[in-house]
Amino acid sequence: MSGGVVLRRAGGPDAGAVADVWLRSYGAALPTVVRAHSDDEVRAYFRVVVVPERETWLAEADGRVVGVMVLAEDVLSQLYLDPAWRGRGVGDRFVALAKERSPRGLTLWTFQVNKPAHRFYERHGFVAVESTDGSGNEEREPDVRYVWQP
Repeated sequence: MSGGVVLRRAGGPDAGAVADVWLRSYGAALPTVVRAHSDDEVRAYFRVVVVPERETWLAEADGRVVGVMVLAEDVLSQLYLDPAWRGRGVGDRFVALAKERSPRGLTLWTFQVNKPAHRFYERHGFVAVESTDGSGNEEREPDVRYVWQP
C-alpha cells in the first residue's frame, strides 16, 4: 500500500512542496469550502510559520511530497494527502505517528461537509465531541471537533 513512502520531518526547503500538497488536497477534498487565503498566502504561511515553527511531517514517494501532517502538541492540526495518494495507507501511517507522538490523546477539527474525513478519523478511534456553526474558523464553515483517547 504505502511501501516506498517515507515519513519525515519537513525542513525549510520542503515548504513549497508541502504547501502545494495542501492546496491540491484542499481543492479536491473541499470543493465547496471557500478558502480564506490565496495560493500565495498559503505558500507564504507554510514557508514562514508552519514548516519552521510547527511539528510538520511529510510523506515522500520517489522524491515527491505526497502528504503533510502538522501537530501542535496534542492537536492534529492538519493532515492532507495528494489526491492520487488517498486510500493508499499514507493517512493511516500519519495517524499512527500522531498517536505515537501524543500517546495521551489527540484532538482535531474537520469541516462538517468532509464526510470522508469523518469516516477516516472514526475508523481510527476518534469520536465527534462538538459541532459548531463555523463562526470560530476563518472559512466560516461549520466544523466538528474529534477526540482520540487511548
